[in-house]
Parts: sequence; C-alpha cells; structure tokens
Amino acid sequence: MTSFYFIFFPFSYFKQLSESYFVEAKWCNENYVPTMKEYMRNAVVSAGYIMLIVTSFVGMGDFVTPEIFNWASNNPKIIDASSIIARLLNDVTSHKFEQERGHCASAVECYMREHAVSEEEACRELMKQVENAWKDINQELIFSEISKVVPRPVLTRILNLTRVLDFIYKNGDGYTHVGKKTKDEITSLLIDPISASY
Repeated sequence: MTSFYFIFFPFSYFKQLSESYFVEAKWCNENYVPTMKEYMRNAVVSAGYIMLIVTSFVGMGDFVTPEIFNWASNNPKIIDASSIIARLLNDVTSHKFEQERGHCASAVECYMREHAVSEEEACRELMKQVENAWKDINQELIFSEISKVVPRPVLTRILNLTRVLDFIYKNGDGYTHVGKKTKDEITSLLIDPISASY
C-alpha cells in the first residue's frame, strides 16, 4: 500500500503541473491577462515547486509515510508559501525576457494591469509578498502545530528547496541565465567544498 503513495502522489502532481502549463498556453494564445488571484491560483502550480517538493519526499525513507503525502496533498501553508516564493521570484527576475519571447503575462504584468501601477512598483509589491511567504514558512517551522507533527527532515527538505530559490534568483534569473557567479558558487559547494573537520 505504501508504494501506491510513492507513485500516485508524484504522478498526480505531474498531472496538475501539465494542466497548469496548458492554462498558461491558453492565456498566451488568447493574449489574456488574468487577475492576480486567478493568475496565482494557477501560477503556484506552474512554478513546479509543489511537484518538486512532493517528488523529493520519495527518496526520504521512513520519514515519509502515507500520512505525509496526505498532508502534502492538502496544500499546507509551508508548501504554498514555498510555491509563492518560487513563482514570484521567477516572475520578478525574468518577466522582461519572457515577454520578449512571447510568454503569457507574469505576476508583474497582472499586478501592473490590475492596480494601474508602474513595473517598479509592481515588483516592489510582489517582493513584499515573497517576504510575507518567508514569514509564513518561519511561522510553520517554529510556532505551528505542524512542526510538532510532521517530521523535521520533511520540513527541512521544504525549507532547503526554498532556500535554493534565493540562491538562484538573488542576482537575477540564475535559472534561465546561469552565469559564472552561479557556476562558481555551485562548484565551491559541491565540487571543491571547504573541509569542516577539526
């Protein structure tokens, strides 16, 4: 029965991700700019982080039980916050490049249109939402009941995957445009690490 969860839940999230891409393709083909609420409902899925988080649970061994998959399937606040961070950081750093390539409207364009503000103001407001999502993650890790029920390694996995976003997007879109600095930092972490032995 446990192996069913290891197959069913990741598969169902791949399916949701594919469906969210279809929605974005439809918006793009129709030149449709959704409201922020409508955009974010789809965008937190199309960011891919819900799928990434749930699939990353598969290799965690005994920490991950069917109950953990059931918990994750209810979109708990920590996973939702991680997905919001993924989507908004990506949109703020890459929306100009994506618009040049003919993508659908990003959170920046949706926010600008809905609130009649400049690009700069929209980005500033979206970054406030990123900051609030980090607060939600910290709240969930430190003060919520979830931190007493869900095993710490599972919560740490979600936190670390979210930290990767800060690394990738701190100097622009390091996911799409991987530069020397990003490559050097990955090399120093994984290939030439500093020994911490005493």
